[in-house]
Amino acid sequence: MPVSKNSPIKSRAVVVGGIRTPFLRAFGAFTKMDSIALSEATVQALLAQTKVPATAIDSVVWGGVILPSAAPNIAREIVLDVGLPHNVEGSTVTRACTSGLLSITQAVAAIERGEASVVIAGGSDSTSNAEVKMPQSFVHKTAPVIMSAKAGVMDYFKLLGNISVKKDLLPQRPQIRERTTGELMGEAAERMVKHWGVSRAEQDAFAAQSHHRAAEAISSGRFANEIATVTTPEGKKISADGMVRGDTTVEKLAKLRPVFAKDGSLTAGNSSGLTDGAAAVLIMSEDKARELGFTPLASFESWSYDAVNPGDQLLIGPAVSMPRALERAGMTLGDVDIVDIHEAFAGQVLCVLRALASSKFSEEYLGHSRATGELRPEDINVRGGSVALGHPFGGTGARMVMTMANELHQSGKETALLSICAAGGQSGALLMRRV
Repeated sequence: MPVSKNSPIKSRAVVVGGIRTPFLRAFGAFTKMDSIALSEATVQALLAQTKVPATAIDSVVWGGVILPSAAPNIAREIVLDVGLPHNVEGSTVTRACTSGLLSITQAVAAIERGEASVVIAGGSDSTSNAEVKMPQSFVHKTAPVIMSAKAGVMDYFKLLGNISVKKDLLPQRPQIRERTTGELMGEAAERMVKHWGVSRAEQDAFAAQSHHRAAEAISSGRFANEIATVTTPEGKKISADGMVRGDTTVEKLAKLRPVFAKDGSLTAGNSSGLTDGAAAVLIMSEDKARELGFTPLASFESWSYDAVNPGDQLLIGPAVSMPRALERAGMTLGDVDIVDIHEAFAGQVLCVLRALASSKFSEEYLGHSRATGELRPEDINVRGGSVALGHPFGGTGARMVMTMANELHQSGKETALLSICAAGGQSGALLMRRV
């Protein structure tokens, strides 16, 4: 069970910096950089940007979904490869798309319990390097021979004769499919938009808004300090996100065909794309931050991690986690200045907004007698979201925390509420406050 913020706080945790790689479409310029390589590039950029003394760092907490089988504890590999002191411990957390968010709240909890003073938290994923599995029948047939020290030439000849090209050798295509229901995430989102009556036009309008706001953030220089320049193994320097389309229009988006159902409304244009990228946030106790000369940007009021039935409304979880995080902070939705919701699909976000405004949903899922509150699509995601920027599963939570911390610090606004849906019917929400 994820840690909570119920224990006494010994020292308030604060965000003092953050950075990420550009987010690129899978099988592009980052193809030869796996999740560990992207993570290392991000942490190296964070160290260079903040100039935090390596000897002051206590821990690296990292989130990931597509973990490399040869080294699944990405956090420890970061410590060793970047050259941090060997006594800096590393732990990797995985909770589907909330992994990066969970890495941050675990770091915050450790700091506020007095277990650490300086933690690098973040996440990454490389869809380009998702491992393509062979059928289990191939594993079952070959493993007893390959793993046996007594296996000889004849055993291998017998093995070859027992292998079927069609059944045993054709690789399995990786898919974002629910193990319990067999349903693709997009198929579940299609059911949700029909349930809540979200139209294709509404989804395309929200997707266009995401692209336009992200493009404006880029052109205005708003993301300039948040994105590091990354040099690929081929020597190419990448310094900008690759999926934002500032010139897109609702008319252009309307021409795209549905992806998950012939009569559906989810398209490649109003859905987040498969993405490679990483993001890291530097978190300290407030006392340590001031001792080292850092300016605190934002603190952490509350958070909530939740789950719903994945066979019902798989991605509706933010409508549960957001009010619970607010309740733990003694606040209402009307008290929040900025709201940022992960855009797995434009339609999924719009369903969440409808659920927040529904007293029936609130009573059924939260036991509350009234709705959480109303938000218009234009009220949220002021700097765009995953539909435009992309979604490296483990990195999105850290991206959102970094951007919201900077937004609070630069705008002078007081509070930001962010939330993420995830596979398995899970979700998370975090409430931040400007320092």
